[in-house]
Amino acid sequence: MMDHSLYQVKQPVIAVVGPTASGKSNLAQELALKLNGEVLSADSMQVYRGMEIGTAKIKPEERKVPHWGIDLINPGEPYSAALFQEYARRVISALDKEGKRTILAGGTGLYVRAALDDYDFPEGEQIDNPIRDKYTAYAQEFGNQALWNLLNEIDAESASVIHPNNVRRVVRAFELLSEGKTYAQQKENLSSISQLIPAIFIGLKVSPDLLNERINRRVDSMIRDGLVDEVKSLLSQGFREGVTAPQAIGYKEIVQALEGECTLEEAIDTIKTASRRYAKRQRTWFNKDKRIQWIDIDNTSSESLLNEALEVINEHDSGAFGDRI
Repeated sequence: MMDHSLYQVKQPVIAVVGPTASGKSNLAQELALKLNGEVLSADSMQVYRGMEIGTAKIKPEERKVPHWGIDLINPGEPYSAALFQEYARRVISALDKEGKRTILAGGTGLYVRAALDDYDFPEGEQIDNPIRDKYTAYAQEFGNQALWNLLNEIDAESASVIHPNNVRRVVRAFELLSEGKTYAQQKENLSSISQLIPAIFIGLKVSPDLLNERINRRVDSMIRDGLVDEVKSLLSQGFREGVTAPQAIGYKEIVQALEGECTLEEAIDTIKTASRRYAKRQRTWFNKDKRIQWIDIDNTSSESLLNEALEVINEHDSGAFGDRI
């Protein structure tokens, strides 16, 4: 039984969420400066060391406050929302005891919920799972579609909500089946899980056209900043499996260009398209969360955005937690 008292905080966490390229990292850092806080990244790709440019980490020299949740493991090493949950709650608790405020920032919706909501991950979400190893090997030998077909024969309901190329989730479905559960049930139950840690949710809303422009500019900037050389360095260190993983947008496409499967220009276009699709999935995820107070950032300056976010926080703190700002 979980001891909920372990996760009570004096000051509610501030969760800054939204799609990729919406400006979450910059706003989170500015809020941390204003509120005596530190930033905790909730990004499933920023946990990897050496993947700096393609994951849009704030450069070390540009970090104005301490950042947590980045550079935790090497590319290709197993990681999960369950492991992030344990890590994030330790950070939140430690910062709160120091009188600092946690600014949780990121676009990986499950990581945000894992950190803040009363989600009890099944055993299979941890690492060193023989079921995971078995079905991952099956996919490597027979292909993604064959693995999905196998799941579809056993658990068609779960297979219907997982793309055949999302091997990680298909394997997760087999892990849950081994525990007497199903992926479809877990997915449905996620929406009814209650909140555990007090938090204020601020979402950055961007019109699709503007977001697409920002994504295109970001990808072009990544190329100028040396993404190709970063991928070459990771490959030379033996991290090919990590940088060609399905979720490694920006890396697997550059690998394809380096290996002659496409031109660099084609890889760049593919990165932009994949990033736009990912942003759409992020919007869909976050739009379902009614706790989020959205701020429209179209035609909004950085200063105005910060002030609006501070107003949201002030209103929440003075109403529910006393005047803390």
